[in-house]
Amino acid sequence: MSVEVVDTLVVGGGQAGLAMSEHLSKCGVPHLVLERHRIAERWRSERWDSLVANGPAWHDRFPGMEIAGVDPDGFAPKETMADYFVAYADLIKAPIRCGVEVKQVQRNVGRPGFRVETSHSVIEANSVVAATGPFQRPIMPDLIPADTGLLQIHSSAYRNPQQLPEGAVLVIGAGSSGVQIADELRRAGRRVYLSVGAHDRPPRAYRGRDFCWWLGVLGKWDMETPGPGTEHVTIAVSGARGGETINFRRLAAQGMMLVGVTKSYEGGKVTFAPDLVKNIDRGDANYMSLLDEADAYVARNGLDLPEDPDARKIEPDSACLTDPILSLDLAEAGVKSVIWATGYSADYSWLKVDAFDEKGKPRHHRGVSVEPGIYFLGLPWQSRRGSSFVWGVWHDAKHLADRISTQRKYLAYHAAAASKVLKG
Repeated sequence: MSVEVVDTLVVGGGQAGLAMSEHLSKCGVPHLVLERHRIAERWRSERWDSLVANGPAWHDRFPGMEIAGVDPDGFAPKETMADYFVAYADLIKAPIRCGVEVKQVQRNVGRPGFRVETSHSVIEANSVVAATGPFQRPIMPDLIPADTGLLQIHSSAYRNPQQLPEGAVLVIGAGSSGVQIADELRRAGRRVYLSVGAHDRPPRAYRGRDFCWWLGVLGKWDMETPGPGTEHVTIAVSGARGGETINFRRLAAQGMMLVGVTKSYEGGKVTFAPDLVKNIDRGDANYMSLLDEADAYVARNGLDLPEDPDARKIEPDSACLTDPILSLDLAEAGVKSVIWATGYSADYSWLKVDAFDEKGKPRHHRGVSVEPGIYFLGLPWQSRRGSSFVWGVWHDAKHLADRISTQRKYLAYHAAAASKVLKG
């Protein structure tokens, strides 16, 4: 089998891989991008039908191209986002091959670079960038037995209410995906139980500005490390129906049954932690603190932004908050489906190098691995809070491309010096 040689191999053709390709090209680094499916595949086949971007179009894009057909303050549908990345790949002339899966990456012995086995061929590369992002393997806790007769799916497999059998639905996880799916089901006439854990709940907009803008001017996107105890706290935000603030008290008043964190299952009953009120109050406190910071910023800078007193109104508690459900008999409640909106884990099983800690997490600094020649892109908090967002990954890719380009210059000097010695 012939071996193809490239300088830098980028694994993954989503937003991270395309951003990496753009900056490598600008640095003059020869490279190849491999994508096992289509460009931005997860936007098309692993998200529900009505999903739109959670950030406005002026924010959730690359600097080099606007999102066609979407108002800058609007929220792009998922297919539009996928088409955007395809168009961007064409714009930057990304050297991308789709339908090629990377099976294994190993360091060469006694010489530089890596041997990469793919579903089509073998490639050798001086550098490898893992641009597969953080959303690779859906997490579905082994809590409710598969033989209960319930339909159990991860949020990545949910498409629309018609996909589910008739009856009530338990949605476990109240981040952006879980709460949007739960609300869609409620609007479709389903009885919905939503298991709510710790969360941040920013306003969709305040005083005429989207929360993405507020996080920017307040410096929160550029935070380099999460605050104490917030490493795994999810954010509940939505771009649905033109963008709206996630308000759990309002959802409860509209008929959604809120419950605490799902703890166990036995004899047809699910038990919940007695933490619902604490979780809701914590989310409200996070919401109010951002409003306070925004008001202080307006006053400090003398901005002419309209006051928004309605944003501070807190709805009264519904029955599910004053008398929380701690145990639910699923059959009695008519629950026929369970949707696990419980996030994802990374899968780097194909990367056979010494670049991971005892928990399998990449060891790196701003994406530069402890294993020379290996780089990571698209990780949460890779360099800042915004790293896993479209614009954030673009800036992280620039840093990695600069590092790869610098290493190439040193190697080029070595090769030139060695050649000079031989000729002498």
